[in-house]
Amino acid sequence: MPLFALILVAVVQGITEFLPVSSSGHLILLPNLTGQADQGQAIDVAVHVGTLGAVILYFWSDVKIAAGGTIRLLKGKIDTQGAFLALCLAIATVPVIIAGLILKLTGLDDAMRSVTVIGWTMLIFGIVLYWADQTGDEDKVTAQWSMKDALVLGLWQAVALIPGTSRSGIVITGARKAGYKREDAARIAMLMSIPTIIASGVLLGAEVVGDADWALLRDAAIGAAFAFLAALLALTLMMRLLKSVSFTPYVVYRVVLGVVLIWWGYSA
Repeated sequence: MPLFALILVAVVQGITEFLPVSSSGHLILLPNLTGQADQGQAIDVAVHVGTLGAVILYFWSDVKIAAGGTIRLLKGKIDTQGAFLALCLAIATVPVIIAGLILKLTGLDDAMRSVTVIGWTMLIFGIVLYWADQTGDEDKVTAQWSMKDALVLGLWQAVALIPGTSRSGIVITGARKAGYKREDAARIAMLMSIPTIIASGVLLGAEVVGDADWALLRDAAIGAAFAFLAALLALTLMMRLLKSVSFTPYVVYRVVLGVVLIWWGYSA
């Protein structure tokens, strides 16, 4: 894969993975806009691994607590903050795994990879994000995350399997409507991304591991590195901006892009 195209894919993935603008939608559109061939699943896995590293590093204190809690959870004990956090993350991940397997087995995941689908989801879920952000209360924080909220947000997250929806965007939407503060809504969405990215990476990785060669592994390493750097930068900026800025700038971007893609899709 040409170096420039590889870096472009990695940077686009890194920037859009955690912003509420849909990384999958942008990666599907990229070949159409650049004329480059689709990057393939191996590179998809690599750039997702890069973004996974970024979110783990940024939220390391929470990840460390959840990791320790996972060990206690596996022993059947839910007697610490970490164990309860790990349980909530597990509950929130189940719906997207089930929905993802259904889409994969039925072939619907490929059927939805179109410009018009991405355009409509960009537009509709952008407006829904604005509605939730403007009308949601701000009286709950991450420490108040409950199993009920975890399940509800897990169902919201499953909707993100439709390209253009945005996994982080739809979870933030659900969390804001549930009354979580902006920073805490984003924090929960980022923590939920960790097991979800791991699950999708394992699923995709199992399909490409047999086809790997040295050239592909080199490209994958480069892609992962650039995706890591881009994701860490985007994540840092977003979390800092949320102290003083709402999600409206992302909504405006989604609506404008959605309208352009709908026009493009129906006029092609």
